[in-house]
Amino acid sequence: QVQLVESGGGLVQAGGSLRLSCAASGRTFSTSAMGWFRQAPGKEREFVATINWSGGNTYYAEFVKGRSTISRDNAKNTVYLQMNNLSAEDTAVYFCAGRKWRSTSAGGNEYDYWGQGTQVTVSS
Repeated sequence: QVQLVESGGGLVQAGGSLRLSCAASGRTFSTSAMGWFRQAPGKEREFVATINWSGGNTYYAEFVKGRSTISRDNAKNTVYLQMNNLSAEDTAVYFCAGRKWRSTSAGGNEYDYWGQGTQVTVSS
């Protein structure tokens, strides 16, 4: 069983930056693709970014492309999401997710493990 714990959320002003972290337990992290998703109040969960098992392949949603970076440190069993130039529209709970496959995926239903989420609030 893999457990995921997110951290790094908080309140930030528009234009600011945050780095979210997701610490994973279990021996399968280094062979698992990981992803970040978010859910704003009253909205459905949506894909943000994904990274393959080695970190060599990444894919982003259009609304974060160019201002966010997903990365991972397999030695630390941790995946990160660096977000820059935040706006009020980025306010949401951000979830880390892992899948049993090595390849990236933007589909939430293709992930097997989920964290509890971390709140990101951007004030305008």
